[in-house]
Amino acid sequence: MELQINGQAVQAEADPGMPLLWVLRDVLNMTGTKFGCGVAACGACTVRVDGQAVRSCVTPAGSVVGKRITTIEALGAPGKPHPLQVAWIAEQVPQCGYCQSGMLMAAAALLEKKPKPTDADIDEAMTNICRCGTYQRVRAAIHRAAGTRAPGGTAVVAPGAPAAASKAPV
Repeated sequence: MELQINGQAVQAEADPGMPLLWVLRDVLNMTGTKFGCGVAACGACTVRVDGQAVRSCVTPAGSVVGKRITTIEALGAPGKPHPLQVAWIAEQVPQCGYCQSGMLMAAAALLEKKPKPTDADIDEAMTNICRCGTYQRVRAAIHRAAGTRAPGGTAVVAPGAPAAASKAPV
């Protein structure tokens, strides 16, 4: 079957009923998308399909033929990281890092839909599980990438802005 992955037409020799996660990882050797639970509960396997965050562990590959699939491999480029990746580092989000590709893909889908999300928007969209418990850092990083104010009223600097701007009073 032909899949549209990260802007490229890709041939995948797989059963259409095979979960997209395994087509990506085992058939196409794209290992950025992680296996966590296998039942769509944790979100480690999150990719974007036509801009929407989708749990690839329960998504049959055949159901996404003809749709735009975006994986973590296409979120940024060497030397030009995505604003979320810059914010993730600035806010020191990852600890073990296992869930991060899914978290980043869910956050990217959120920012595409709502470029200036509120805390409630973030809480609603970010249903991924992080065993390290970095949820407050994830929220701060999303605010940073959006260039909005973090909870508690401190100004957040958009990626590329001078560091002194992050100390601006509210």
